[in-house]
Amino acid sequence: MILGHPAGLATLFFTEMWERLSFYGMRALLILFLVDQVAHGGFGLDDRTASAIYGMYVGGTYLACLPGGWIGDRVLGSQRAVLIGGIVITLGHLLLGWAPSSQVFFLGLLVIVIGTGLLKPSASALVAQLYPEGGARRDAGFTIYYIGVNVGAALGPFIAGLLAVRYGWPAGFMTAAVGMGAGVLQFLWGRRLLGGAGRSPMSASSDATRTGPMPRAAWRWIGVTGALIVLLVCLLWGGWFHVAPVALQAVTTQAILAIAALYFLYLLFGAGLTRIERRRVLALAVLFLASALFWAGYEQAGSSLNLFAERYTDRHWAGMVVPATLFQSLNPVFIVVFGPLLSALWIWLARRHREPSTPLKFIFGLVGMGLGFLVMAAAARLVAGGHMVGMGWLSVTYLLHTWGELALSPVGLSATTKLVPARFVSQSLGIFFVSLSLGNLLAGRIAGNFDPTNLAAMPGQFMFIFWFAAVSALLLALLLPLLRRWMGGVE
Repeated sequence: MILGHPAGLATLFFTEMWERLSFYGMRALLILFLVDQVAHGGFGLDDRTASAIYGMYVGGTYLACLPGGWIGDRVLGSQRAVLIGGIVITLGHLLLGWAPSSQVFFLGLLVIVIGTGLLKPSASALVAQLYPEGGARRDAGFTIYYIGVNVGAALGPFIAGLLAVRYGWPAGFMTAAVGMGAGVLQFLWGRRLLGGAGRSPMSASSDATRTGPMPRAAWRWIGVTGALIVLLVCLLWGGWFHVAPVALQAVTTQAILAIAALYFLYLLFGAGLTRIERRRVLALAVLFLASALFWAGYEQAGSSLNLFAERYTDRHWAGMVVPATLFQSLNPVFIVVFGPLLSALWIWLARRHREPSTPLKFIFGLVGMGLGFLVMAAAARLVAGGHMVGMGWLSVTYLLHTWGELALSPVGLSATTKLVPARFVSQSLGIFFVSLSLGNLLAGRIAGNFDPTNLAAMPGQFMFIFWFAAVSALLLALLLPLLRRWMGGVE
């Protein structure tokens, strides 16, 4: 035990720290690289196309968590899924850093998506398995784990951004490969601290671990899916199949909505759940939608807000120009500062039976996100008037978004592990990550509507995000009594 928490939490803390260092380091560079001029080493794409690619990539990493969570649950066991996923992510980042062509670069993005889908839900499932008793202590454990996520998320943009400015884009991307490689080595060293958690796959029919071999049908489906991915890569590489990113983004959004709906229908009618468990699944579906709307606004950070920092923010400070990528470190730094305080607050309130319910915490999250865009709307009015704005505007926005994220994201992960039976934990964490996927795709579509030649429209576009956050929070507040009944005592 370390400070009242299982020692294995330290292993997962540092594994996810390194993985997020690699992910957020590359994420901070991606849209800036895509829109940068070819003469400067970028791809020279327009904002709409670059935003679509960014949204599909980040959304894809979370969408892959659904099949990745199932593989972690049923085929590999969570521990092996984390290890294999980390190795695959490292290979993907090596492709980005080395990429001699756009085809290799986009192949690297696909490889990272696959690896992240394996690692992320299984790592979160391992955290849950370290706290079989659930309760506020599990919430606190997830918040500490979330701090590890954000230590890496703070370091990634800082290191990768500085290296990219000084040595070029490939050096920035290669930083991510080094970070994930360190995460793999750390997990191998600290794996013994996890004990039996996630060592074996779960049975499909109970919450017990499975001792027999995996059915051939499962391996057959995995093989068919892998073959289809290889075929798609070959078609794209050979120029036989062309993709329009903006059109594909719209189709993908509709497909994700269909996937989420089918999964919830499966849990409700095909998974053999009890009446109480089905009502909890209904509550989870509402939280899924609220989460997607939250991330649609929040994930402007890597797209429209990143471009706002690059183009419209006066970044001169102490005789130097602050790289735009460094603003991506503000949110995780704020999380590291405020995360422990909020974790302690939840436990303190729980002891006094005054802890806010999970849906109420989601409302806090939506309100925080919306207020951030109210600030950005004011900043955009100054930009539309022909002025550059100070760095404080973005800083305040990221602070408000951080408070909203801390109220919603780690709590959402924890609630998901409580609302479904143990045999569905990894794949249900996968469906929670699908809400992030949907949110990122919506975020990419919103960011694509920002036109650098029409600055007068920018304040209204930021106000649109504020209003859908405010309306979503109001609707969730109206549903609070019903959600409490559906959750059946789960807090």
